[in-house]
Amino acid sequence: MVGNKELQNEIRKIMDHKDVKYVLAYKKGTYGFQTTPFFVSKREEVSQVIFSPFCLNNLTMYIKNEYAKEKIGIVVKGCDSRSLIQMINEKRIPRDRLFIIGVSCGGVIDPKKRSKRISEPLENVDVVEKDDKFVFTVNGKKQEIPKREIVFDKCIHCEYPTPLIYDFLVGDKIEPLGKEDYCDVKDFEKNSLTDKWKFWEQQFDKCIRCYACRNVCPVCYCEKCMAEQLDPQWLRRSVNISENTVWHIIRAFHLAGRCTSCGECERACPMDIPLMLLNKKVEKDIKELFDYNAGKELDSKPLLAIFKPDDPEEDIK
Repeated sequence: MVGNKELQNEIRKIMDHKDVKYVLAYKKGTYGFQTTPFFVSKREEVSQVIFSPFCLNNLTMYIKNEYAKEKIGIVVKGCDSRSLIQMINEKRIPRDRLFIIGVSCGGVIDPKKRSKRISEPLENVDVVEKDDKFVFTVNGKKQEIPKREIVFDKCIHCEYPTPLIYDFLVGDKIEPLGKEDYCDVKDFEKNSLTDKWKFWEQQFDKCIRCYACRNVCPVCYCEKCMAEQLDPQWLRRSVNISENTVWHIIRAFHLAGRCTSCGECERACPMDIPLMLLNKKVEKDIKELFDYNAGKELDSKPLLAIFKPDDPEEDIK
């Protein structure tokens, strides 16, 4: 588990640079299991910085619209580092403007799974990793829960628990809990077209078009989203099954070859729409067709900017 003192020391070193605007990190929330993103702008604030399995936010989304000339420090988990690589590759933010502190992550606790096992107390809660379990201390009582039973599904299939890019790594490199096998997508693909359509109709009908999925996504940074354009108008703003379907399908294709499976869209959705099932389907097809993984290698070209003579061209007449 990452040591908070080591993390704080590295952030202090970054804060000593005169050209640093802030460092993005985490601190404890107001109560219970909460943590919150923390913009560290003063050296005396560094002592508040923490890292724990409760740190679920992908901090890279906070710099997607950052245009300042000053340098920025940022703490990234393995999945977050892929988002950062994708942003750098898309020229959204220059690499030389970043101080990257990587933290090895053994899995992030899913609040929905946790709430079924432990209710939310008013006091802050401590948690430590013990082999393949988390040990919670709540109101003085300890409780052990296997990681696989309480972390996000994305963590179970995460192949990069150690960040792929960093200037300094806090914690030892660790092995992944599992491997991405797209089992959920493969199971869904077995359904008939009628059943698939019925399923997505039910899901998209729940959508309230709050755009939380877009707002929290690190690679959704268009200065004017097509959902808000009036000339031309790509889709109406009315909340109904037809317009909702258009929104989600267009967004899925907009993220094709760019989504890094951080899962923030699904986590932020107030209606519990399984958005990652849709994104993973597109990711799986791209991987099979083009052998391409977004956010895996620095300086790699975006998928839609690559041409290979042996690319499949079955649909070209």
